Amino acid sequence: MAETLNQKQNFLKGILKENPVFVMLLGMCPTLGVTSSAFNGLGMGMATLFVLLMSNIVVSLIKAQVPAKVRIPAFIVIIASFVTVVEMVLEAYIPFLYEQLGIFIPLIVVNCLILGRAEAFASKNNLVSSIVDALGMGAGFVLALTALGATREILGNGSIFEFKFVPEDASTLILFILPPGAFIALAYLAIFFNRLTRNMA
Repeated sequence: MAETLNQKQNFLKGILKENPVFVMLLGMCPTLGVTSSAFNGLGMGMATLFVLLMSNIVVSLIKAQVPAKVRIPAFIVIIASFVTVVEMVLEAYIPFLYEQLGIFIPLIVVNCLILGRAEAFASKNNLVSSIVDALGMGAGFVLALTALGATREILGNGSIFEFKFVPEDASTLILFILPPGAFIALAYLAIFFNRLTRNMA
């Protein structure tokens, strides 16, 4: 029972108390760069979750065999391998999303969230805990990027997941789909999120 509770807390911390975007402000390049729409945010979030999950699994399994001197380079090679897989799959099967995300896909390699979880958690914990940690942190990242993308798309384009719900000639706050809008929307969402979750998990 205690183990189940610990794993529940391990999972929820990535969504609430230690949300990578709204609390720890990690992975700001893709967060600000690709979230002009909810679909882009969801796509980048899912790609990052996959890389985070797979790298945590591998790091947790091989941690005892990796010498301390080459630990970080080894983790980067592992992460880069899974990023390459994601890039090839997106290019082959979801080309329109691949084009939208562009240079931010290979930049997943240097996302400090992924390397940070590999170094701070997966290299020090067992396989199950590392998987739960990756799923929680990844889910928090997906939710944050999707929420930010949806907010910007709604305010800046009058649509959600490219479904237009305002007339074409209606005026929208186009600022929110431009780069400055990413900073403004992120700031207000972070304030809202932290106030909402202050007394939670």
